[in-house]
Amino acid sequence: MIKIVVIGAGGRMGKTIVKCVDDTEGVIVSGGTEYSGHPAIGNDLGDLAGIGNKGISVVENIESALADCDVIIDFTTPDSSIKTLNAALHSEKSIIIGTTGFSTDQKEIIRKAAEKIRCVFAPNMSIGVNVLFKVVEDVSKILGDAYDIEILEAHHRFKKDSPSGTAVRLSEIIASSLDRDINEVGVYGREGITERKSKEIGIHTVRAGDIVGEHRVLFGGMGETVELLHRAQSRETFARGSIHAAKWLIKQLPGLYDMQDVLDLR
Repeated sequence: MIKIVVIGAGGRMGKTIVKCVDDTEGVIVSGGTEYSGHPAIGNDLGDLAGIGNKGISVVENIESALADCDVIIDFTTPDSSIKTLNAALHSEKSIIIGTTGFSTDQKEIIRKAAEKIRCVFAPNMSIGVNVLFKVVEDVSKILGDAYDIEILEAHHRFKKDSPSGTAVRLSEIIASSLDRDINEVGVYGREGITERKSKEIGIHTVRAGDIVGEHRVLFGGMGETVELLHRAQSRETFARGSIHAAKWLIKQLPGLYDMQDVLDLR
């Protein structure tokens, strides 16, 4: 039985992960944490997730939570996830990081840590989105420079990073497929009188209500449009993807992996 600790167990995503672990064979929640002062601290994580009392309290001290676990799952904030990573490194625990919005320096910290521990780090844990990554790569290569490319993403009003990590990854995949540098051709929103350049890759953001997550890639040609769309109806898709990754990761050697590795899509 794989024992999982959920970081941010009192949040929306954390509660969803706890719930999904509970109904998945081969895994069990062994602990959960929250930041200092969070109202969930001291409460039973099963009660918080609506699955009944599990006899496991949400704690602030991550070291105590990691004492009896195999894999950590973290969907919190960049600074919080780096703290979790350091604790995982010290305890030699495997970690799944679904957080987005990391700086270049923080990504390097993750890369270095993964030289010693097992780590799956991905901007989106959804199986469907990772299939989209693969399809977008293939379509970009086939359609080439003759088609204008725009990425549109929408999330709930509380999401902090913009554009989403998934939209950023989509733009990187597309740019690489077309031998472009996303730092040179990426355009984030438009305003005023601006004529589109042929090799631009547009990335546009919507933040509204309780939208779980939508990503649309539009290939606009002369006379036709090709669109690829992924819409998440529930956070469960990300939670179940991370659990799938945890079950896969425990069998691997130390290293840095993503969901393309987990799903054998390379």
